[in-house]
Amino acid sequence: MSAKNINHYTNVRGLPSIEKIVSSVEDTPRPISTQIIGTIPEWINGNFLRNGPGKFEIGNHKFNHWVDGMALLHQFKISNGQVTYKSRFLSSDSYQTNKEHNRIAISEFGTVTMPDPCKNVFQRFLSRFESHKPTDNANMSFVTYKGDYYVSTETNIMHKVDPETLETTEKVDWSKFIAVNGATAHPHTEPDGTTYNMGNSYTSKGSYYNIIQVPPTKKTEDETLEGASVLCSIPSVDKTKPSYYHSFAMSENYVVFIEQPIKLDLLKIMTGKLRRKSISDGLFWDPKLNTIFHLIHKHTGKVGLYSIKYLAKPLSTFHQINAFEEDGFLIIDLCASDDGQAITNYNIQNMRKSGEALDEVYNTLSRAFPRRFVLPLNVGPDTPYNQNLITRPNSIATSVRIAKNKVFCTHEDLHGEDLHEYGGLEFPQINYHKFNTHPYRYFYGCGFRHLVGDTLIKMDLCGKRMKVWEHPGQYPSEPVFVPSPNATEEDDGVIMSVVITPDEVSQAQPF
Repeated sequence: MSAKNINHYTNVRGLPSIEKIVSSVEDTPRPISTQIIGTIPEWINGNFLRNGPGKFEIGNHKFNHWVDGMALLHQFKISNGQVTYKSRFLSSDSYQTNKEHNRIAISEFGTVTMPDPCKNVFQRFLSRFESHKPTDNANMSFVTYKGDYYVSTETNIMHKVDPETLETTEKVDWSKFIAVNGATAHPHTEPDGTTYNMGNSYTSKGSYYNIIQVPPTKKTEDETLEGASVLCSIPSVDKTKPSYYHSFAMSENYVVFIEQPIKLDLLKIMTGKLRRKSISDGLFWDPKLNTIFHLIHKHTGKVGLYSIKYLAKPLSTFHQINAFEEDGFLIIDLCASDDGQAITNYNIQNMRKSGEALDEVYNTLSRAFPRRFVLPLNVGPDTPYNQNLITRPNSIATSVRIAKNKVFCTHEDLHGEDLHEYGGLEFPQINYHKFNTHPYRYFYGCGFRHLVGDTLIKMDLCGKRMKVWEHPGQYPSEPVFVPSPNATEEDDGVIMSVVITPDEVSQAQPF
């Protein structure tokens, strides 16, 4: 398709190549010392753990999508102002099987495994009728349950990891404890340690979204997910085409699930191996569908009072910022775009392009921006129709009752025009332990003037002001806020981010 026929969302030119960011590396399981530039606060001591893809080829076979790469675990050990670094590939079944066969033997999100050349023609033919075996290549995040560390992706398999050695200690299957076919890599944790997550289940009656609750502590030392339960099951609007979701939001009393128009065609996915197609081929964006906000009460498991459905225009959201309840409203802040096709554009071929071809990929991606929706919690039989129900001062978001159990919502932007210069914002983080589920003022994220984040941004909701860290040729990862000891202000602390310098090692600038 020529550039003239493409609907450009931006018109950026001259993007630098980021090919080295998706190049395979070797792990360094023995700690190495690092050079310190500037001063690390003496009160920061511990392990900064990160997770992500680190190997994009096995033998002569190449993975197709960024999230397909083999999981590489990173540890930055910070002590007395000094840092050591080590990394280790996750010892998953996928990694070990691929390594043993010296080829891609386990399918990933964007890569379908090729037939085993050691099998005869008939055996290879029969293998095409096998379904995709879920990968256990947990390369998305570090999470904690009951005080233990796990690495996770979006399948039903997690791995317990020793945070000191980065060694894989146990494989844990969600489906052994509750009837789900996977779980998100972004759970939410209460102050007491109770953890909530979400997972799909596929049954003869259709697809369901399940709200999962995991108890805060272990009864025995060798426990993993014992005691996990399904708090609520929500049927998919389309039984064979459930929505894709990467995360969810949580307020003090509610879990908020966003059913968005990014759909999974289960028939395509189930027959993918037969058709030589990956799971990503079964994802599609349906802009004819509204977005639905489901509110599930954490203490009763019920889907909202009077089963109200909160609707919005079609949007795509991967990460939520925060959610809280105030004055009879539930406020949910999230990063969202008006197009849900971005996930399939992050294939490695696109990320390794240069020149005009790279510019074209970037310019046809819809940007994500921070938005606020305000959902009225007291909608009942006497609530009027066709008028804005939001009475909060200075709020331009709207919620209008359009049917007996439907409220249509429009958002308020949580940014000024200056954020457009930085390509929007993603990977949002807050002062989580103090302000998650509560009213807050600040959030942090990455600006996207490239296919990957190239700035760190601090957003102040008071006046929608922003502060930016940037340095040419440096690409920061998701910011993590670490509060100062005895902090009295919400933003009293530091931001930690792993900054990649694919072309040169240059000095980081203070944020």
